[in-house]
Amino acid sequence: MTSLPSEDLSRLLATLHQTRSGDDLQELNFLNQVLTSKGMTNLLRVHKKISAIVGKPHSASDTNGTLEYEPEMIVPIVSNVFNISCEVIETLQSFVQRSGSRDSRELILLLQRPAFQSLLLVHDTISQKDYVPKLPEPPFNTVDEDEETIKIVQLVKSNEPLAQTAEPIVGATIKTDERTGKIVIARVMHGGAADRSGLIHPGDEVVEVNGIDVLGKTPNDVLEILQNAEGTITFKLIPSESQRPSRENRVRVRALFDFTAALDRYIPCKEAGLDFRRGDIIHIVSQDDPYWWQARHEGDKQMRAGLIPSRMLQEKRIAYERAHSANNNSDQPEIGCSPARSIGSLKSERSSPTQKVMYALAENEDFDRQEIVTYEEVARLMPYPAVPRPIVLIGPPGVGRNELKRRLIALDPDKFRTTIPYTSRLPKPGEADGVDYHFLDRQQMERDIDDGLFVEFGEYKGNLYGTANRSIKEIIELGYTCILNPHHQALKTLRTAEFKPHVVYIKPPGFNVLRETRSAAYARSTFDENSSRGFTDDELAEMIRSGQRIELHYGHLFDDVIVNGDLSTAFEQLLTVTRKLDTQSQWVPVSWVV
Repeated sequence: MTSLPSEDLSRLLATLHQTRSGDDLQELNFLNQVLTSKGMTNLLRVHKKISAIVGKPHSASDTNGTLEYEPEMIVPIVSNVFNISCEVIETLQSFVQRSGSRDSRELILLLQRPAFQSLLLVHDTISQKDYVPKLPEPPFNTVDEDEETIKIVQLVKSNEPLAQTAEPIVGATIKTDERTGKIVIARVMHGGAADRSGLIHPGDEVVEVNGIDVLGKTPNDVLEILQNAEGTITFKLIPSESQRPSRENRVRVRALFDFTAALDRYIPCKEAGLDFRRGDIIHIVSQDDPYWWQARHEGDKQMRAGLIPSRMLQEKRIAYERAHSANNNSDQPEIGCSPARSIGSLKSERSSPTQKVMYALAENEDFDRQEIVTYEEVARLMPYPAVPRPIVLIGPPGVGRNELKRRLIALDPDKFRTTIPYTSRLPKPGEADGVDYHFLDRQQMERDIDDGLFVEFGEYKGNLYGTANRSIKEIIELGYTCILNPHHQALKTLRTAEFKPHVVYIKPPGFNVLRETRSAAYARSTFDENSSRGFTDDELAEMIRSGQRIELHYGHLFDDVIVNGDLSTAFEQLLTVTRKLDTQSQWVPVSWVV
């Protein structure tokens, strides 16, 4: 039996043995196993140790001559440990970027563990007394039925901009309650004066502002009172039924569309809006309102949050716009919304014939147009040298991705590698299996394709070609950075938690620069396999148009954009990206981290 830390427990076990009977034998045996388990023993040791630390001895001894401990009131030092841990992580990340400290990186991984973060959140919940269920209301007979609870709140007027339909002066907006016709607090902006006071909540009824009764007034009338006020503003409020303040959310998202508050016709307060561009990292601090979230730009030190459309609202807008557009173009061919899944030659955007892959994977730009993208929840992913992330180069045919990949591998073959493609054709003289290609018979390759074992595949001159999932995994497991330049539609299968790729869009420059640089470099056209000639103006224009289409439909998936005007400059920028991946944390979909 495991040694027990408590004499009381020993006596309890002895009593159990004395009270055994046939009817209760099974239950007593179970209880005995629990009490003598290693886990229970360890818990008792921990309890005894904590009691000795936080307790204080009585001045008198008990009957056995031992000092008794009276537990002290344990009060948390702070109630925002989770927020502090996030700040510590950000500080450590900056330190790691400068010093490359392995200990700091290990500490970051420890602090980011879901179990540890959950422990901190539980601590904050308890310390803030954020309990569920709430305590019952006082009995009705202890309150005067004719007397309403009034709270008086004083706030210092800020110099924040004013609005005609709302009131961000004190970090709160007001509205007329449709049921009662009274002025109520509509929204409390996180970080504003009202939020920092902790005394004003959504639903509170406004009775007076600076001694002026607001009964029968409109929100604009109240706004005028606030505009004319100077210094301290005094509110008389009747508390709402729900007084539970919403705690600041810790959700980060990558914006997948542009938003300008001044151009939005439906935002409750344009001046309270938060503008952003596609690709910006946004810190969502409140999702209480189903249509308008409160948010800040990540890293922005400004206290007050701004309004942005919620995911549901934005999705409804996009769906409406598409339906409206479809009605206005009813004479156009109907757009399908299910991906094509076939093996065969594709009529794609004149893919490079020298690549020998026509990309039959999910051939459907129309399907991509039907995807509604708004926000993507993200988290920071620390660099992990033992498992380097693949770098995926996306761009239109002829933009220079092959050359950039070739230069990377030639610069450091001990760091960068690329995959060896699979094919169903027979080996040519001088070709070796596993060196030039992996050779499979057509039936086996078709089975593997049907089983989803290829990230991309296609047919060229009657033979199948493709890149297998296992080829990428093997390179990663060997500790190399895998460099890929697939068709843009392959992002659907590549951009997953399994591979965690860093996507770099290689963008063509403007037409004049494109023509000048390609002519100076004697670049050969990839549009004509039967000729070794330069690009025509039409081909260069098509390259730019193709790039614009890719950017329109897939731009929300790009981590970096490099304009390949001058090849040497573009290569240096690509090297900078690779160094950044080795030394700095990156924002990635949250599912890649948890």
